[in-house]
Amino acid sequence: MVDLIPYITPVVVLLAILASAIRILPEYQRGVVFFLGRFQGVKGPGLIIIIPGLQQMVRVDLRVITLDVPSQDVISHDNVTVRVNAVLYYRVVDPERAIIRVENYHAATSQLAQTTLRSVLGKHDLDEMLSERDRLNEDIQEILDKQTEEWGIKVANVEIKHVDLNESMIRAIAKQAEAERERRAKIIHAEGELQASEKLVEAAQIMDRSPGSMQLRYLQTLADMSTGNASTIVFPLPLDMISALTRNTTSGGKNDQ
Repeated sequence: MVDLIPYITPVVVLLAILASAIRILPEYQRGVVFFLGRFQGVKGPGLIIIIPGLQQMVRVDLRVITLDVPSQDVISHDNVTVRVNAVLYYRVVDPERAIIRVENYHAATSQLAQTTLRSVLGKHDLDEMLSERDRLNEDIQEILDKQTEEWGIKVANVEIKHVDLNESMIRAIAKQAEAERERRAKIIHAEGELQASEKLVEAAQIMDRSPGSMQLRYLQTLADMSTGNASTIVFPLPLDMISALTRNTTSGGKNDQ
């Protein structure tokens, strides 16, 4: 057994070297390989052989990464302080630049997202933050995508999650919403009154052109009053009937004289 030790030792060393030289990369990873500190190429997926001591490899994940942007204090364009947080989706499209151009692309993207969130939202009013999130998301995504392109990063999407307000601002917004509802109710009521008055004018013009329609309306009114339970009934008399009675009375008095 002792005689076999000189033969076993080189075999063990060789196996150790081969084990350290073999790399297996899954489909969603790439390896950025450096030879004596200089960039050599991007390899993978699959089996990769690395020369220990001469070559180094850095793994890069190509899947979409979800980055939670911490809450940021933002002063809106109308001087309202709010706390806003968001979520960022990005992925590495160029492993070489992601490793060579920036020290830590994940940390750099996170810091850039925080500063961009504050700068973009600070240019808009509070109402725009609450009602136009889609447009703000697109603006932030476009700015981040342009700035991270140099790092081999593609920003796929940005979503603003929460816009937190203090209690006084929430009460002020509630009062504003209530005032807006009252304004709309008054406008709708005024429009209804206007339409009703226009219809009454049209009805009056039609009745003026057709005297018989006035008598039919008079009879319909009497029929409606007779179906009620009122103890007192007022009979409206048309003006033409009163005029006829007045003429008959006047003519009768003249005949008596």
